Amino acid sequence: MSRIAYVNGRYVPQREASVNVEDRGYQFGDGIYEVVHLYDGRFIDEDRHLDRLERSLKAIRLPMPLTRSALSHVLKEVARRNRVTEGLLYMQVTRGVAHRDHPFPAEPVPPALVVTVKRIKPYPTSIANWGGNAITMPDLRWKHRDIKSINLLPNILARQAAKEQGAVEAILFEEDTKVVTEGAATSFWIVDEQGAIRTRALSHAILPGCTRGALMAELQQEGIAFDERAFTLDELKRAREAFITSATSFVKPILKIDGAPVGDGTPGPVTTRLFEIFARHVKGGAKNAA
Repeated sequence: MSRIAYVNGRYVPQREASVNVEDRGYQFGDGIYEVVHLYDGRFIDEDRHLDRLERSLKAIRLPMPLTRSALSHVLKEVARRNRVTEGLLYMQVTRGVAHRDHPFPAEPVPPALVVTVKRIKPYPTSIANWGGNAITMPDLRWKHRDIKSINLLPNILARQAAKEQGAVEAILFEEDTKVVTEGAATSFWIVDEQGAIRTRALSHAILPGCTRGALMAELQQEGIAFDERAFTLDELKRAREAFITSATSFVKPILKIDGAPVGDGTPGPVTTRLFEIFARHVKGGAKNAA
């Protein structure tokens, strides 16, 4: 079956989908995107993703392409037409089509919206074979990392460097302070020497991860303390455990960083418990939506 994409008001075979060469997303990276995990026919944390989409669009002075209810309908329809129940849905909004000029178009043009979906393997049932390694790299991105911009070249280069070294993620840090920001495409956490669960507080320096926020809400319900407090590379090296979170990573233990084992090099007890808590969040939500 041919994959179906939504492109500016039309559902079309993905192999035939196209955008105008003067789309500002193509020429300037002038746009915002979101990626949502689809589990058992339900979008996980859909409201969090749509909230973040709206915040990011507002930050770059770009209106929503559709009403929220209409956009939600499009997302579900793309999944339905592709018969995908386990997958990742990608949506991108750009400032639309206009003659190439750096300032916003003199005459307002409609935002451009593209939505696609692809199948992925189901949520892992065990953490045993879910972990991966990471490397560290200086954070070369722009100063508004809280906006989910489609300008991802530094992230791409960091992820490629990780891949070439057999790692699943690049952990980024500020060159002057050696303070960790986040992963190239994930939120990053540690369990420090004292056993505290830590991740950097929200600011312009990091993206407000939806999986990060959902996990924090689950931890609060469980009465599990966590600390939104920055840490340095030196603290990272001494950490008992480390893990990443995202719509594609869920809760993924990091077993080695720059070739050195984290803890004993296996998924730690805290990360294992958080993996189980988040799996319950994902699977429980799907049951509630049934």
